[in-house]
Order: sequence, then structure tokens, then C-alpha cells
Amino acid sequence: MLTLDKLLLSQGDFRLTADFTLAPRARVAVIGPSGAGKSTLLSAIAGFLAPTSGRILWAGEEITATPPGRRPLSILFQDQNLFPHLSVAQNIGLGLDPKLHLSRTELAQIEAALARTGLTGLGARKPAELSGGQQSRVALARALLRARPLLLLDEPFAALGPALKSEMLALTAEIATEQGTTLMMVSHDPADARALCPETVLVAEGVAHPPQPTGPLLDAPPPALAAYLGP
Repeated sequence: MLTLDKLLLSQGDFRLTADFTLAPRARVAVIGPSGAGKSTLLSAIAGFLAPTSGRILWAGEEITATPPGRRPLSILFQDQNLFPHLSVAQNIGLGLDPKLHLSRTELAQIEAALARTGLTGLGARKPAELSGGQQSRVALARALLRARPLLLLDEPFAALGPALKSEMLALTAEIATEQGTTLMMVSHDPADARALCPETVLVAEGVAHPPQPTGPLLDAPPPALAAYLGP
């Protein structure tokens, strides 16, 4: 269970507040106008941005000051955050050991993750040798091995074509369900929110609002969201 307790994020003239709780295993989209603070909210939860005030809790334990690497989460970015000098298998292996001192059991886990994400036989390749969709699968395989209870998605599939993006969203949903993961996904595409997330956090006009059902929100959006989404 993720709780944002009277959270205030501020940078210069920018201010964003959040005060809500996500239920365990929730799948929640984060949607709103450009520049409203969607990625900023995820950065704070991940530990890359210190809040001005308020608390972040996971399962009742405060993690506001916990370093990013020790938080119970994984985060996927649009650029996938893959290391170009490492092989696909090594990039995935970082999810198990940052120093890549891997046992035979862990190497077998990497092979299983490759198979689970449709990358069998590609472990020796470098990221530059892969398509955009395959790179997305590498990042997802690494998150799969980390098996953290909270997964943050900052538009990691935005550059993919519609069919491939739909496939990646479906795979993400399968893995989240299997692992009992709580998921938050920043998206500019209402169709993605409808496909993956029963609930949505609207970020607009300085507030990250408590999650609400995705369908009704997008069917009858408030003015700030309606202006962003267009007719």
C-alpha cells in the first residue's frame, strides 16, 4: 500500500500536492496536462526528488528519506535506462546484482526472464542491436527479476507503434498480476490508461488528485483535462 501523506513538491514556481493512498495491487494511470507534474510525482516516489514537506509511506513504513536503490520499487523510463556497453543478459542481471556477480541459479533466472519477455537467444546482444520494442522488453525483464512490489512506468512505451505498445501493455499487466505488483503509469494516451489501469490519478492545476475510476473520468473529464485531451 502506497501512501502520499500531505505531500508537497516544489521547484521554483512549481508546486504540486498529493494526499492519497493506493490499495495493494492497484493499477493506476497518472494523466493530466503537459507540465502538470506527472513525472515529477513519480520521481518523488522513486526517491529522485525530495519533497518540500509531507511523507511517503509503503505498507505503513515511511520511506521519504530512503535512498532510491533501497525503495521497494522499480521504475521504467522512456529511454529504458539500458547500459550500451553491457549485453542484454547483463543489463537484465543488474536487477539481481549491480556488480553482476551472478550464480548459476541467477543466470538461469535471467534466461527464464528472457524467455518470459520474448527475448530468447538475444542475451549476448548489445542494446543498440535491438529494436525499440526489444529494448522495452529488456527493461521489463529487469523489472521482472527485481520483483519489487511497486512498479512505476514513466511512459516507457511511448515511442512504440500502436500494436507493439498494446502488446507491451498486455505483457506488463500479466507480469503485474502474477507478482501482485502495485503499478503507477504516466501516460498521455487515454487509450493506454483504459487498457491497463482501472483507476487514474488526475494531475492538474497543482494537485495530484486521489485515484478515481478511469472510464468515468475520461468519459466526462473536468475542464483542465478536457482542454488537454481535446474533442
